[in-house]
Amino acid sequence: MKNVFRTLPLLVLVILLTTFRAQAQSGTPTGTTTVSVTIGPQAGLTITNSSTSLTAGGSNFSLFSGTTALNYFVRTNATGGSGSITMKVTSDFSPTGGPSVASPLSPADALTYTCTVASPGTACSGTQTASTSSQTILATFGADAHTSTGGSTASANWSLANDAKYKTGTYTSTVTFTISAS
Repeated sequence: MKNVFRTLPLLVLVILLTTFRAQAQSGTPTGTTTVSVTIGPQAGLTITNSSTSLTAGGSNFSLFSGTTALNYFVRTNATGGSGSITMKVTSDFSPTGGPSVASPLSPADALTYTCTVASPGTACSGTQTASTSSQTILATFGADAHTSTGGSTASANWSLANDAKYKTGTYTSTVTFTISAS
């Protein structure tokens, strides 16, 4: 009787292993699934220099100039797609007494820029005037526009009059860039 109790657990283990093995082999040995993905328009940008200093050239009262560089990524719809990089002065120069985007001392004192944009974007044309009230264009994209994995480059090349009426001091302003794609 002692031997029966010793071999009974071993017998139960053999039956269980045989049952599990039979169940594992009774199913289909392969299976499939369908993997799908929907690729939509997408856009992003990175400002390369988070601070842009405008500096004057060597002659008296020459224009202040500087460049804000950025790297952008875009994918637009193949049919009817479009997109843009816009910018807006979200905080005018402060403190008072210096340049102003919203209220320049004269039209010649406006903060202006030109655009440089690598493919697939199209740069703005000519000299643009920065604004605190509306978005202004840096670049546009057409249908089926795609940057490489590393993105593409663009820049706003700033120009500001060096008006003798400005009070001495350091003046700062904030410009917000926005990219979109559809």
